[in-house]
Amino acid sequence: MDPQTFLDIATKVTKLKMYPYFDIAHYTLMCVAARDDVPANSSGGTVFSRKHPLSCWVSSMLLCFAGSLIANFLLGEPILTPFKDHKALLTASVVWYLVFYSPFDIVYKMVKFLPCKLAIAGLKEVQRAHKVYHGVVYTAKIYPNSVLIILFIGTIKGAGSGLMKTFERLVRGLWIPGTNEVLQPSFVTKACFLASLVFLMEKMNYITAPHALVYFGVVIFFVYFKLSALLLGIHDPFAPFENLFCAVFMGGMWDAMRRAVATEPKKND
Repeated sequence: MDPQTFLDIATKVTKLKMYPYFDIAHYTLMCVAARDDVPANSSGGTVFSRKHPLSCWVSSMLLCFAGSLIANFLLGEPILTPFKDHKALLTASVVWYLVFYSPFDIVYKMVKFLPCKLAIAGLKEVQRAHKVYHGVVYTAKIYPNSVLIILFIGTIKGAGSGLMKTFERLVRGLWIPGTNEVLQPSFVTKACFLASLVFLMEKMNYITAPHALVYFGVVIFFVYFKLSALLLGIHDPFAPFENLFCAVFMGGMWDAMRRAVATEPKKND
């Protein structure tokens, strides 16, 4: 492809409006995630949604607006600010209703249909890159010299639903503290942290490529690995590097040496 054509495409991607299509894709996947994350005896969420519609709606909205809710809380801003956008809240509510209560469950089945799921997931990842970038830019204005806070908020804006999962489950009467993102970070959280780092390095002029190319590269990164997870089952490409790092720098190598030394006298005996 001609470099100028590629740059033009990248520039158009940076200017995409998230509402309505990309936001609807995000709301759809969040509501499906809330529906799938139910007790085993709830028949895919249908029994729970019939008995507890308010709890079901609140938990879905917490996931839909998780990144903004958590980021506002940490930045000392009004937590409920995301809900003042009536258009977004109404759209998310309509999507929630269709996912849980559409006739013959047709919307939920369509979302689960692989070609539809791939398309929706691709739109969602474009929105994720948008959220991470704007989270980094906004936080850099408030804390221009705090690298850690900028990276933290950028990650939360892109992967807030994973961090919100523990609290969202409480709304549905579930308490599973052993599966939070701090104990077991998902690939999405790691990827959002890496994307935040890239955007921050660009802002600090460590990356001199045109902004459109950097942004488009992050979008391609998100979309590629999401589709790889859905089609090929590649869920965490970082895992081999993490295992190697932990083995070398987090005590794994020394533990192995200690076990070898401890077993040596037994062999001599």
